[in-house]
Amino acid sequence: MKEWKKFLYIVAAFLACFYLPVENLRFTNAIFEALALVKWYAREHVLLCLVPAFFIAGAISVFVSQASVMKYFGAKANKLLSYSVASVSGTILAVCSCTVLPLFGGIYKRGAGLGPAVSFLYSGPAINVLAIILTARILGWQLGLARAIGAVVFSVVIGLLMHLIFLKEERARHANGDFSMGEIKEARSLGKTLLYFASMVAFLVFANWGKPLEGDRGIWSAIYLYKWWIAGFSLVSLALILIKWFKKKELKEWTSATWGFALQILPLLLGGVLVSGFLLGRVGHEGIIPSRFVEMLVGGNSLRANFFSSIVAAFMYFATLTEVPILQGLIGSGMGKGPALALLLAGPALSLPSMLVIRSIIGTKKTVIYVSLVVIMATITGMIFGFIVK
Repeated sequence: MKEWKKFLYIVAAFLACFYLPVENLRFTNAIFEALALVKWYAREHVLLCLVPAFFIAGAISVFVSQASVMKYFGAKANKLLSYSVASVSGTILAVCSCTVLPLFGGIYKRGAGLGPAVSFLYSGPAINVLAIILTARILGWQLGLARAIGAVVFSVVIGLLMHLIFLKEERARHANGDFSMGEIKEARSLGKTLLYFASMVAFLVFANWGKPLEGDRGIWSAIYLYKWWIAGFSLVSLALILIKWFKKKELKEWTSATWGFALQILPLLLGGVLVSGFLLGRVGHEGIIPSRFVEMLVGGNSLRANFFSSIVAAFMYFATLTEVPILQGLIGSGMGKGPALALLLAGPALSLPSMLVIRSIIGTKKTVIYVSLVVIMATITGMIFGFIVK
């Protein structure tokens, strides 16, 4: 680095420290919110969400053959099959926008086409069955139904658009990359491999099963009551599977791949959560941006209201299910139904932390196009929905 650049960096750092507005209450509160959010995130999401997801991603990169990935998600795979599987993945995984990232990175690096991989990336957090049910029960059946339909359609359309926009690059990637379609001899049977992955996915899903509404005595409540028994059984099953069917060398490769994903993703996520908390705060708390500004800008069903709702939702971090109480408060403050749907379609699938990680996997250009497509489609869909349900 040239000396003058070093000098400019030193001057910039000095000026930032010199004029640091520590006496400003809103600034100091925003600092507190950033630290409080990252503390909450570390406690609630890293151990039970991200760590299992890292292990699943590592397993995909080591034990799932490229032939298998290419068969279902590759450039030459049947498009109907690819997008059908990718678009409904959220109903199985029920993960947040950050937890899906290692899984997305795993299948993409294994040779999945950009379109199906992006469909999987969007649908993972967006098509959460429990979140959709809660949306319908708390915010009304119209928003719940629109969210369910919109999420499935979005995942397919955005995936197809990404495929078409970057068709030339994708062809070059698969032509130059070592993505073999040939048959690969598996170390164990398909049934054993499926049980191995099922045990990890089951732990991820049930260990993070959300608390049902008060008074709810349905199946969600029953599962929540026994979720640790189910998660514990999954973990014991995984341990037995590893002892009985896996070699020491394979386990070493698996943990090495898992560690690689953790090193790539975790620092960016935690940094992004800090920034998100500083700007927008936690649920029910303010960051540097006053919440009244947000509420003033999302009333009615104008283009501005829907676009602003989509933009804010895209950058703010929503833990799974937290978007419902946030919207409940915003609707009570005058938020329109259109902007509410725009937030539901853009928020759970995106966040500033997830954008940073997506960029590290597919590059800046593809990330900008992906985020833009989500925001534009959420805005248009919100306007249409707001017009229908006046």
